[in-house]
Amino acid sequence: MRQTLKVLAALLSYPTAELQSAVPEMRAALDAEARLPQQSRHRLHRLLEEIASGDIYDLQERYVLLFDRTRSLSLHLFEHVHGESRDRGQAMVDLKALYEQHGLLMSSGELPDHLPLFLEFLSQIPEGQACALLDEVSHVLEAIRLRLTKRKVAYSSVLSCAQALARAKPQADVVAALMGEPDEDPNDLAAIDAAWEDEEVIFGPAAAAAAQCDKDGLAAKLRAGRRPAPGMPASEPKRPTFTYSQSTRA
Repeated sequence: MRQTLKVLAALLSYPTAELQSAVPEMRAALDAEARLPQQSRHRLHRLLEEIASGDIYDLQERYVLLFDRTRSLSLHLFEHVHGESRDRGQAMVDLKALYEQHGLLMSSGELPDHLPLFLEFLSQIPEGQACALLDEVSHVLEAIRLRLTKRKVAYSSVLSCAQALARAKPQADVVAALMGEPDEDPNDLAAIDAAWEDEEVIFGPAAAAAAQCDKDGLAAKLRAGRRPAPGMPASEPKRPTFTYSQSTRA
């Protein structure tokens, strides 16, 4: 499952020429592991073809309109779970601590709840733990998938494949609550600007600017960090909260 998660993480990352050239390698990795049902792998074919053969500037423009300018399609998991509530900041801290517990450090411009980064992290931990964490975010993945499907965007196949790797089905009532949130048209720039009027919760004064300038490295920069010294126990971080609650939405 490790290579499949890496491919899904890459496909949800900002399109680059390097990503385009890696499409044959990604196809080979999916075929070698064969962890996805044939139907799910077939759904990815369209997106892989679009990335491989598309104009890079068109691909990048579409990505920004969908995921950076449309709040309802945000790839930041806690945007859907916690909104702008104070719980979001603590959830970020807890998730970052979970990464560090497994020896993975982030750059200062990365937010831990970015879905490509999260999937890359799951590829580095034992499969049982990875599936359990996928189960916890399945309702968020389903809400994003449904919105992308409504727009007839091939990116929906990545969410379908991620859900195929999870063991639990998303809770219908939680998905319904998420789908009840406003869903902006990515071509309606005025409405999107209004939806993003409040700033994201960030860490450090330059974090947001750094993330915008370096969005194509969010998954690639995930790397092995320092583990505790021999004989020194690692502190057990709190689990991040992925449960949606209407009362937490700002």
